[in-house]
Amino acid sequence: MSEFKEKIDKSRLPKHVAIIMDGNGRWAQERGYDRIFGHQNGVTSVRETTEAAAEIGIGYLTLYAFSTENWNRPQSEVDALMELLVDTIEKETPTLNKNNVRLEAIGDLNRMPGSASEKLKRCIKQTEKNTGLTLVLALSYSSRWEITNAVKNICKEVESGRLTIDEITDEVVSRHLTTQSIPDPDLMIRTSGEERISNFLLWQLAYTELYFTKVHWPAFRKENFFQAIYEFQQRERRFGK
Repeated sequence: MSEFKEKIDKSRLPKHVAIIMDGNGRWAQERGYDRIFGHQNGVTSVRETTEAAAEIGIGYLTLYAFSTENWNRPQSEVDALMELLVDTIEKETPTLNKNNVRLEAIGDLNRMPGSASEKLKRCIKQTEKNTGLTLVLALSYSSRWEITNAVKNICKEVESGRLTIDEITDEVVSRHLTTQSIPDPDLMIRTSGEERISNFLLWQLAYTELYFTKVHWPAFRKENFFQAIYEFQQRERRFGK
């Protein structure tokens, strides 16, 4: 039985939880393995966390799976990560459907290899009618890329006369982000003890509660997720008021 799950108030759940899944490499190296071993074991944590979110009724779960900066890692690690990512998505699709989970992806998806992109699109299509948890994968994502892209698109609209400068508001900017159909996160969790945001959802995190845990991502389980939700519910959110 989960100690923290029993304490969670289901009437005050965060609508959207975002997670920076950090510590795969360190977890593996502490055990004498290559970094990719940590990424492979992190798949179990993704499954557990997705199930935990679905169990208690969270609406949206966003996982920072691959940043634009990750393209600068050694090619062997990038290739292994991409292969792992695509294989996992393909294998997990029946489970997502069984659990009524809808998959979405945000980021500069055009940079992804063709085969990875095709498999991702296929999984998104196969789960699009599901009505439970929406699982959002941030792939080839960085917030600065996203905001720069939004600015360019807004400039094009002003240039074409569809928008005036005075009509540019917070809402207009939000509408041009990759998260336009997703509510801003109420809670952001980062594993592995690092206490920074690392170019993740910078615009969307304006009023988000931040939760940091020393647990490395491959060791993160349902109970850790439930603890984060419980501790979120102990805070008073004022939204600047």
